Amino acid sequence: MSAGAQSVVPFNPANQAMNQFRQHLPILRRCALAAAVASAFALSAGHASAQAAAAPSETAMVKLIRGLIQSGTLAKDVGEALLAQAQTEALAAQQAQQRLAAASTAASASVAGGVRLEPGDVRVPYISQTVRDQIRDEVKAQVMAQAKDEGWAAPNETPEWSKRIRVEGDVRVRNESRSYAGNNSNIETNWSEFNKGAGYDVNPNTNLALPSLLNTRQDRRNLFRARARLGVYADLTENTKAGVRLASGSDESPVSTTQTLGGGLSKKSVWLDQMWISHKPVDWLTVTAGRFGNPFMSTDLLYSNDLNFDGIAAQFEKKLASNKDLTLFGTLGLIPLEYSSDNSPGRSQNKMKSENKWLLGAQAGAEWKIDEDNRLRGALAYYNFRNVTGQISQPCALYAGQDGCSTDWSRPAFMQKGNTLMLLRDIKLDPLNPAGTPQPQYVGLASKFRLIDLNLRWDTKVAGNNLRLDANFVRNTAYSASDIWNRAGVRSMIVNNFGATGGTGQADFKSGGNAYMLQATYGKPAPANRGDWNVLAGYKRIEPDAMPDGYNDPTFHGGGTNARGYFLGGSYAIDKNMWFTGRWISTKEVYGPPQSIDTLQLEFNARF
Repeated sequence: MSAGAQSVVPFNPANQAMNQFRQHLPILRRCALAAAVASAFALSAGHASAQAAAAPSETAMVKLIRGLIQSGTLAKDVGEALLAQAQTEALAAQQAQQRLAAASTAASASVAGGVRLEPGDVRVPYISQTVRDQIRDEVKAQVMAQAKDEGWAAPNETPEWSKRIRVEGDVRVRNESRSYAGNNSNIETNWSEFNKGAGYDVNPNTNLALPSLLNTRQDRRNLFRARARLGVYADLTENTKAGVRLASGSDESPVSTTQTLGGGLSKKSVWLDQMWISHKPVDWLTVTAGRFGNPFMSTDLLYSNDLNFDGIAAQFEKKLASNKDLTLFGTLGLIPLEYSSDNSPGRSQNKMKSENKWLLGAQAGAEWKIDEDNRLRGALAYYNFRNVTGQISQPCALYAGQDGCSTDWSRPAFMQKGNTLMLLRDIKLDPLNPAGTPQPQYVGLASKFRLIDLNLRWDTKVAGNNLRLDANFVRNTAYSASDIWNRAGVRSMIVNNFGATGGTGQADFKSGGNAYMLQATYGKPAPANRGDWNVLAGYKRIEPDAMPDGYNDPTFHGGGTNARGYFLGGSYAIDKNMWFTGRWISTKEVYGPPQSIDTLQLEFNARF
C-alpha cells in the first residue's frame, strides 16, 4: 500500500458486536459474578458428579444476553453475535476448568475434615451474606445508572417532558345581589350598545325610539354566577416558558370572566384568556409576548383583576448588592389596544389609512424589607393611551349612500360608563329633505389620557396578625375641561356628564381627572390553608375622566368611572385552597344625576 493511503476496514457484524460487548462488559462481568456466586452455593449444597460437571449448561452471561435480546435492549443481529462469542468463551472456560481440576487432583488429595476429594469435585470458598448483598446492590445500581443514562430503561420514572409541564386552575361560584335607590335617574344611556351596528339615529324627526338604557331602579336579587379558569404552563428550558389559559365568560368583555348561570340550562362559553411566551436573557430581566396577565403593580382602581394585556412587556427585578433588603423592579409595556379595519369602508373603492390605538406603559418601583415584620413597596407608573380620543369626521353624505364616515374607527371597541363622550359624525343633510335626513351616530372619548399612577403598600404585624395598607392615586395629566369642549367643535357635540339641572351648555359640564383608593386588610391577604382569614375595608373615588372607563373593576358602581363609595369584606379558608368570601359595596355618582348602587357578593373559591 502506498504511503498516505487509508486502509478500508470492511463492515463486520462481529466487530460491531464486540464493540457493544466491550461497552456492556463491566456490567456483564458483574452479572456473571453474581450468577457464579449463586451457582457456587448450589454446588456446595450437594456434590455434582463428574458427568454432571462435564455436561454443557448455559452460563449466566449467556442467559443475560438472551434476556437483553428478548427485552429489545440489544438488536437481534448484534445480540446473536454476542451470544455466539459468549458461548465460545464459556466452552473454552469449562474445558480449562476441567484441565485445571485434573492437574490439581494430586496436590489436593489430602483429606479435609475427614472427606477426600474425588476427581471432578469442586471446592467452593464460603462467601458471607453481607458480601453477597453488597455484590447484588452494586450490580443493580450500576445497571440502573447505565440504563437511565442511555435511556433504555427507567422504572418508576415519568417521561422527562411531563416534569416540565404543570396545570393550574381555579373555580368560583358567586351569589350576587344589586340594589338601586328609588330616586336614581332612569335616563342613563347604555353607550356600549349605542356604538354597535349602524349607529343610533339622533334625528327625532326620523327616529322616535330611545337608545338602549341602563337599569337604574329595579333590584336584581340572587344572581348565581360562576368563573372557571384552566391554564397549562410549560418550562421549555431554564430560561424560557410558555402558557395557555382558558376561561369562562358571558361575553367578550376584557374585564370579567364571570359567567351568569341559568339561560335555560344552556352550555356555557369558553374563551382563550391567555397565550404567551416568556424568556429571561439575564437573571434580572424577563420579556413576555402574547396575551398575558397584568405585568404592572396596580390595583383594580385602574385595571380589573381579570384584565389581561396583549402585546409585549419587559420586567426587571434586582436586589441591590449593597443592601440585600432593597429590591428594585420595573416594567415597560407596548400594548396594542385596537387596529382599524384593513378593508374600511367595505363598499368603497377608496380605503381609509391604517389607524392604531396603543397603550405605552412604564413603571419603576422598589421594595424594602425593613425587618421581619415590616415591608414597604411602592411604584410610580406612566401610561400613555395613544390615539384613543374621538375625532369628528369629515362631512359625510350618508343619505347619498356613502359607506360610513372617516373617523368611525375612533369609537372605543369596549367601554363601561363614566367617561365624557362626544358625537363623531359630521353628517351632511339631504338638501331636498334636510329635516328628514337620518343621522346615525357613534360616540367617542372626548378626553385624552396620559396617566400618572402611584401605588404604595405597607405590610406589618398588629397583635400577631398581618396588616396590609394599600394606597393608589391616579392623575390624568391630559385632562382639561376646556380642551374637551373645544375638541367637540362649535356644534357642542358633548352628550353626557352634565349637572343635575338638565342644562347641556359648557357651564353645566361636570368632570375631573383624579382618582384614588385606600384599603386596609387584616389577616392573611390570600387565604390558602384551613383556618386562614382576613377582613378588609376601603374607599374609592373616581372622577369621570381620570382614566379610560373600559378597563377597571366591573363590580364597583357597575364598572367604569364617575363613582365613589366604600367597600367591606372578609374571607375564611374552610379547607386547603378553598375559601369563602363575602363583600359589600355601596357607591354613588361623583357628578351628575343621582345614581346609588349597593352590591352584595357571597362566593366560594377553590384553587388547584
